[in-house]
Amino acid sequence: MTAPPVAVSRASLYRQVMGSAAFDVLPPAVRAFHTGDGVRRWTGHAEVRRGSGPLARFVCTIFGFPATGSTVPTRLTLSSEDRGERWVRDFGGAILASRQWAGQGLEQGLLLERFGPACFATALIPENDRLRVIPRRWFLFGCPMPCALLPSGEGVERDVGGRFSFDITIGLPVIGLVVAYRGILEAVQASRENCM
Repeated sequence: MTAPPVAVSRASLYRQVMGSAAFDVLPPAVRAFHTGDGVRRWTGHAEVRRGSGPLARFVCTIFGFPATGSTVPTRLTLSSEDRGERWVRDFGGAILASRQWAGQGLEQGLLLERFGPACFATALIPENDRLRVIPRRWFLFGCPMPCALLPSGEGVERDVGGRFSFDITIGLPVIGLVVAYRGILEAVQASRENCM
C-alpha cells in the first residue's frame, strides 16, 4: 500500500482518480458533491441497519458505525487536505471519520480510504445513472490482507431529484452484514451555515 502523496492538486479528488471523461458523465448531483475545495458541509437523513450477530455488533463498535435507525439526522463534512480529503460523517452523534486520497503505483486508478488501522482501495465506476464504489483490496496496519477476507458490498451514489443520494452496504466473510446505510444529503449554504 502506498502512503498518501505529499500533496494533491486542487482538482476534484474523484476527477483525479477516475479521469475527466469518466467523471464528467456522472449525474449532476454526484458531480457537484465531489467537486470543490476547502470545507464543504452536507446535511440530511439516513436509514441505518446494523448486522444482528455478535461479531457484526463488535465490528460496528470497533469502527464506530452508527446504530440502527430509520431517519437518523446526518451531517457530512468534507475537508481538503494536502494529502487528499478528510471525511467526517455524523449519524445522529455517531462520528465516523476517514481520509481519502488517490492511489499511486499498484493502486493507480483506485481511491484509497483509511479508517483507523484499516485502509481500503476502491474502484470508482460510473454506470448509467450512478457511481459505484467497489472494494478491490485492503490493508491492515499497512500490510496487504487476503482477498478472501475483503469486505463485501459496495457503495452507490445517485442524483435523486437534484439531491445527492448514497447507499452503502458493508459485509464480511462469515459474519455477513455489518452495516448498511442510505440517505439523501443537501449542501449547506454559507448563509445557513452561519446560523448553525
